[in-house]
Amino acid sequence: MADYEPTPRTATRSEVPVLDLSVLADPSPPTRLAAELREACLSMGFFYVRNHGVPREVVETAFAVNKRYFELPEEERAQDRMDERFRSGFMPYGVNQQVGYAPDVKESYDFGIDLPLDDPDVAAGLPLHGPNKWPARHPWLRAGAEPYFQHTLELGKRLLRPFAVSLGMDQNFFLQYCKKPVVKSRMFHYPPHPPVADLYGVAPHTDYGMITLLTQDPIGGLELKTRAGEWIGAPWIDDTFIINLGDLFKVWTNDIYVSNQHRVVNRLGRERYSIPTFFNLDYHAPVHCLPSCVSPENPAKYEQIYSGDYLVQRYKAVQKYKTPTEQGAAKV
Repeated sequence: MADYEPTPRTATRSEVPVLDLSVLADPSPPTRLAAELREACLSMGFFYVRNHGVPREVVETAFAVNKRYFELPEEERAQDRMDERFRSGFMPYGVNQQVGYAPDVKESYDFGIDLPLDDPDVAAGLPLHGPNKWPARHPWLRAGAEPYFQHTLELGKRLLRPFAVSLGMDQNFFLQYCKKPVVKSRMFHYPPHPPVADLYGVAPHTDYGMITLLTQDPIGGLELKTRAGEWIGAPWIDDTFIINLGDLFKVWTNDIYVSNQHRVVNRLGRERYSIPTFFNLDYHAPVHCLPSCVSPENPAKYEQIYSGDYLVQRYKAVQKYKTPTEQGAAKV
């Protein structure tokens, strides 16, 4: 295999701007922020946010337990493999594989909204719903991870207001579909690996749902593909989150907001950590073209779909995973 192409240049602030969310403390529609967000979505689909409301110590603690967990022996982490509900637990190397690429060189611990077994949706077997799986022998993992999840869940809800206003809708439009949103955080660990062209921490892809909220460590490694086709680096910026669009926005906006290809390349030969929160609306949220994005000259291009059905379809296409039960059956 050939080596990676040269390290791409760093994105400029005009290409991937840093937006100030302090205005969201005001309950009135965030008109100016929405205009800045719209420009970022039209040009790249990625932007940073500061004054986001997630305490620094919450982020630092989450990264500390992320690192501590992935320093455990692999055979111990294997005891925590994701269960049949496919939403919480340990995911080993080789599970995710984008079409046309080798499996991603990463492992993760996933967790989301913690729902009891007697919750009606859980009892009915609705995909992506259920309790979190926390190893009782390591209570520090839950103690460090849950606050991060709760804060990024609330940050995702706050961001829905300027997103709605940016599209000419009432600021609470998307929030009506957040009664039981499908939200997942993933603690990622990327080990060092040979710098060969077809081997990625995460191969080029777009995210599936609404928005992703990411914190990465100072090593960086996130690379974005511009609309012109150039790969550029998204640097670590202290006390910010990186926000990007998912594929569902093209349905909401009739291709006005389009998700952007990105990848992770671990170029420095060191351990890398990141914690994205994938924020999606309720499973049964009807995703359809917004009235502000359609006209007689530009009719709707997509049929209505349901958020959760779309997510499950996309997950199954890229995740080659066997639950502990399936593993046991394969050995019989």
